[in-house]
Amino acid sequence: MMKISTIYLLIIGLAISACKHKKASNYNNTDTVANKGDQEVKLDAPYATKAVKNFCEVIGWPKGKMPVAPQGFTVSLYADSLANPRNIYVAPNGDIFVAEANTEVTGLKKIGADIVGISKSQNMGKSANKILLFKDTNGDGQPDSKIIFLAQLNQPFGILTLGNWFYVANTDGLWRYPYKLGDTTVSGKGVKILSLPAGGYNNHWTRNLLANKAGTKIYISVGSGTNVAEQGMAVEKRRADILEINPDGSGERVYASGLRNPAGIDFQPGTEVLYAAVNERDNLGDNLVPDYFTSVKDGGFYGWPWAYFGQHEDPDHKNANPEMVKKSIVPDFALGAHTASLGLAFYNAENFPEHYKNGAFIGQHGSWNSSKLVGYKVTFVPFANGKLTGKMEDFLTGFIADSAKAKVYGRPVGVAVAKDGSLLVADDAANKIWRVQANK
Repeated sequence: MMKISTIYLLIIGLAISACKHKKASNYNNTDTVANKGDQEVKLDAPYATKAVKNFCEVIGWPKGKMPVAPQGFTVSLYADSLANPRNIYVAPNGDIFVAEANTEVTGLKKIGADIVGISKSQNMGKSANKILLFKDTNGDGQPDSKIIFLAQLNQPFGILTLGNWFYVANTDGLWRYPYKLGDTTVSGKGVKILSLPAGGYNNHWTRNLLANKAGTKIYISVGSGTNVAEQGMAVEKRRADILEINPDGSGERVYASGLRNPAGIDFQPGTEVLYAAVNERDNLGDNLVPDYFTSVKDGGFYGWPWAYFGQHEDPDHKNANPEMVKKSIVPDFALGAHTASLGLAFYNAENFPEHYKNGAFIGQHGSWNSSKLVGYKVTFVPFANGKLTGKMEDFLTGFIADSAKAKVYGRPVGVAVAKDGSLLVADDAANKIWRVQANK
């Protein structure tokens, strides 16, 4: 394939590859966007570099080797020998719930999506479909027991305890079960209170859950069914959205839309401002489109599929919906293209130094659509006086074993702040959970 520059696109007589390189219009070599916190984002023109498939190989963690945290922190193994731990939820009493689930090939085939974003060694078979409960009875930060709390689910991800109910978001619906804080098993029969569109491109089968402070509303994140609506918008009904419902499943409305895959959602501490970590689209080149971290406005539209990072029209949808392009909100903060930024947790505890208080930890699962491995770390976005500072810091690294050979030890994804103030990180490819604690 002839290399495509940002200025000259030679398409006459060229055999177009599967990535469908198209001519980019209305762009210079780069486009600069200023974001909140004075972050300056430079966007390449579409197809400035060709789209690639560069899958990592997960080789596992050698004995004695762990991820690396900044000076002043200690990393330890919280749990091992799991089955694709994808999401972590901390109950109000400190109980730790972990959703074990993974992409299933059959689920992808049902909607006609390509099998992408899966590492060479990652589980692509039957999902474990369980929720585990970890209890720390002596308060040393390590679990004393591991219990199967729920099983025989359908790709569970989002977990929520609210009142006398335990909620689970399967890929195809929201269920709730009778529950009292501290329960070690489900005492009653679950009821499906809301159906959800199932499956999704890559890992867009995840459905996250979050309740407002008053406990009167539940928010559900639902990723797109395809990369960029290439199968039409009928497939995308109630997708690429954050939905809002009442705790009984009634009153559904779209809280915000145009969010391609808002897998991580959390409220900023001390406010009722909802934030999301959003996994953006593929096949536009190494540096497009940046995943992002943003506050989410009620009724806001964030571009997908018509536009990206504000009002940059998607080349696959040129002139298709100019009115929606004009409505597209510029997200607050760019996290890097193809980093697969999926996990999100604001630091709302006291164990870490003051610098980390009220900032956001983001789990970057890692790239497959970049010529160089990007992501594969937990990053930190600091806040000062409730505002983004415009800087992003590496926090938990060391997951890449050999960048040139695309080998990694594991892949971080879900992040959560434990009751003792430590940070828990799900490493789904290595089937582990890591714990990061500040040194005394």
